[in-house]
Amino acid sequence: MHLKSLRVFCDVVRRRSFSRAAGENSISQSAASQMVQHLEERLGVKLIDRSKRPFVLTPEGEVFYDGCRALIERYAALEERVRSLHQEVDGRVTVASIYSIGLHSMNQTIQKFLGRFPRANVRLEYHHPDRVYENVEQDIADLGLVSYPRASRTIEALIWREEPMVLVCAPNHPLADRKRVSLSELHGHKMVSFDRGLTIRREVDRALHQHRAEVRVVMEFDNIETIKRAIEIDAGVGLLPLPTVRTETRAGTLHAVPISGYPLVRPIGIIHRRGKGLSQSAVRFIDLLREETLEEFSSGNELPGGQRDSESAGEVAAEPHDGAAADEELCGPAPAIIVDPVPTPPRVASAAPAAAHKRRVKRGAPGSGTAAGEVEGARSSKAARRGGNKAASPTSRQASHSRRPSKKVPR
Repeated sequence: MHLKSLRVFCDVVRRRSFSRAAGENSISQSAASQMVQHLEERLGVKLIDRSKRPFVLTPEGEVFYDGCRALIERYAALEERVRSLHQEVDGRVTVASIYSIGLHSMNQTIQKFLGRFPRANVRLEYHHPDRVYENVEQDIADLGLVSYPRASRTIEALIWREEPMVLVCAPNHPLADRKRVSLSELHGHKMVSFDRGLTIRREVDRALHQHRAEVRVVMEFDNIETIKRAIEIDAGVGLLPLPTVRTETRAGTLHAVPISGYPLVRPIGIIHRRGKGLSQSAVRFIDLLREETLEEFSSGNELPGGQRDSESAGEVAAEPHDGAAADEELCGPAPAIIVDPVPTPPRVASAAPAAAHKRRVKRGAPGSGTAAGEVEGARSSKAARRGGNKAASPTSRQASHSRRPSKKVPR
């Protein structure tokens, strides 16, 4: 029983196709079919049920496939270990990446990796996030680069980096000249956002919800490139990872404004199949990715213009604002994120949330001078309005005094 026959069998099962497995192993389709048949004759059992379309594994075939896959992975790791004794990396690593990562940073990384290890081979593929997970689970890709990585029973996730999110707008937008902007200041603005099914959209909506910011989503897209094109024509503002807009900010077609008061970031992770031994090439590639992240962090490129302050280090500085603005941000239930393709003026807050806020302040902890001042101010203003109403309506006052008490009717 040759190791190549085991590898061809595993590739046939993994790719669900004899022709694709044959192409990966540089053999004909008939040769791949004969190898599987020889395995079945040697074992005396059927491994693949060819009567169904597409074919399925028999119970014996499932057991044999799991064992063969583990055996091939151990042999590949052994080969890499032997080669690494000579400090040479000449294996192949296949990387599946989402578009926003691969298009902006991976090309330079691959060139640097090949410069260090000339005999290595890197294959980079761009896919939708769901497809990246599928390729890693099915061993089509050795590594996956995704945002908001999630581990599972078959996937192991490694922390790579965190990309700060910034407000992105057109150069002529009113917020373009701001040094910083808080999420609460986006209330009423038009926004170009991600599709609702993406994790980054849910995280952005959650952050806006926490800051009582009701935005009008006028456009939704599933990729960052299209969102940037819509922002360039001033269709609305957007919240995007900083590394994805560096080219446009340098060219002057977009402005990036740091977010204050909330550490909004997009986590990026490296995933691989759980239980699979990584090759030496994959390990060295992961090391290079983390090395570049440390270099970028130390160079101060987290914020536009290379700013390094307490916000980039995770310390959020409170932004001063007057009492009226603070009261408006705290009062009432958080508004929902609405999708309104037709521009409409922002809704006016009702008086009920303000009254609810005053009741919460009144029940505040004793010794709070600010809370007591707000309560007294509310009372004094209420009394003033009551007094003004009395002074302004003498007719109603005379009418109230002219009322006579009702006489009791004897039984």
